[in-house]
Amino acid sequence: MTTTIAGGRAARRQTMRRIRPRRSPAVPLLLAVFAGAVGVLWLWWANTPNIADNDSRILNAGRITGLLAGYLMALVVLQMARVPALERRVGSDRVARWHAMSGRYTLCLTFAHVFLIMWGYALQAGKTLGDIVQQTIDSINQLPDMGKAAIGTGLLVVIGLVSVGPVRRKMPYDTWYHIHLMTYAAVFLTFWHQLSTGNEFAVEPVAKTVWYGLYGTVTALVIWYRILTPIRLNLRHRMYVEAVIEETPGIVSVLIGGRKLHRIGAEAGQFFRWRFLAPGMRFSSHPYSLSANPRPELLRITVKAIGDHTAALRELRPGTKVWAEGPYGAMTASRRSRGKVLLVAGGVGITPMRTLFETLPGAPGDITLLYRANSTQDLALWDELAKIADERGARLMYAVNSPDGERPDISAESLQRKIPDIDEHDVFMCGPNGFAQGVFESLRGAGVPARRIHHESFEM
Repeated sequence: MTTTIAGGRAARRQTMRRIRPRRSPAVPLLLAVFAGAVGVLWLWWANTPNIADNDSRILNAGRITGLLAGYLMALVVLQMARVPALERRVGSDRVARWHAMSGRYTLCLTFAHVFLIMWGYALQAGKTLGDIVQQTIDSINQLPDMGKAAIGTGLLVVIGLVSVGPVRRKMPYDTWYHIHLMTYAAVFLTFWHQLSTGNEFAVEPVAKTVWYGLYGTVTALVIWYRILTPIRLNLRHRMYVEAVIEETPGIVSVLIGGRKLHRIGAEAGQFFRWRFLAPGMRFSSHPYSLSANPRPELLRITVKAIGDHTAALRELRPGTKVWAEGPYGAMTASRRSRGKVLLVAGGVGITPMRTLFETLPGAPGDITLLYRANSTQDLALWDELAKIADERGARLMYAVNSPDGERPDISAESLQRKIPDIDEHDVFMCGPNGFAQGVFESLRGAGVPARRIHHESFEM
């Protein structure tokens, strides 16, 4: 267990010396993406001598939408590569949002490109807008690599449809996940026609080299971080299920053994993607946080049974091989900027909060944990939390429903009564999206700046 730093002003000075908030590279990365888009626009402009007549306007609008769609496709794949600089510095949830947003823009630009370019081709051939379907069929049959591009575009449409919120929520996670992996095939199939039919790459050899470099770099990152790095991690640590323990009804902890697991590089608050090589689970990869700090021969995750995969965890047998990818997540001590910290957990969101509760440096009274659950029986890991609080001189509070089902008050006023100096705290939060949004609004109402409220969702 982490020992408590001595109390008093000296302790707080020691704590503050250890606080070195690490800035997120999100803003520089977004500026770099914007600069790349400007470069694509310049490439189009430099190779567009005339857009005076209507036919040229339509055709060149198709060209620019195609170039931007090709650029965003590379970024979509990059955001799937699980590059540590993105996953651990920017945050997996923010990268996932970027990926979803980039995917929507890519699909819209692709639709616009296909429609405009085929319309432009039809006008050049003396046809009308009504002939666009026949023009599309003719282009697929006559132009190089257009058949592959058509198949790739069809895959993008399927992926876009299953990623729509209502559809995704009704679809089993594993089904959605494996369909989503077809993005790689879609991008590969659509890539080649960009070079063989794109006017910019035909007249600008440097542009073709840059495009190859962009896609080649992204491909290398995917192979390195999604294939080679996990292989190395699992061959080195050789993980397996050591035991399964029921913490409370519906919540289990899975103890994972292995070699030199404390050298795996995980920080408190991070998570891994876990694949258990048991019948019916081999092709399922799900994100779960560590619920205890890594030990030399042991890791632990704590999971609530809310689906087929999580319910199956309780049936795992000791000795079952485990395949892990990670660690991921940016909700770590490096986000901290203040001496006092409030940790807020909702339900099984207690898992990353428990590790932070144990490891964040602080004097007695500096660290507070607020645990929200439906009932006292649902307070998983409570005995451990109480022990940590006692050893560290930390505050441990819980908020559960009343016997008649009334929800506890976690308003701005309530938080200010319980923690009068809450506006001087950093806040780390994990829980269901609805709960997190409500607490976020209460925290803002209590005077906590948004930049000091740290939250990460693992729904990716």
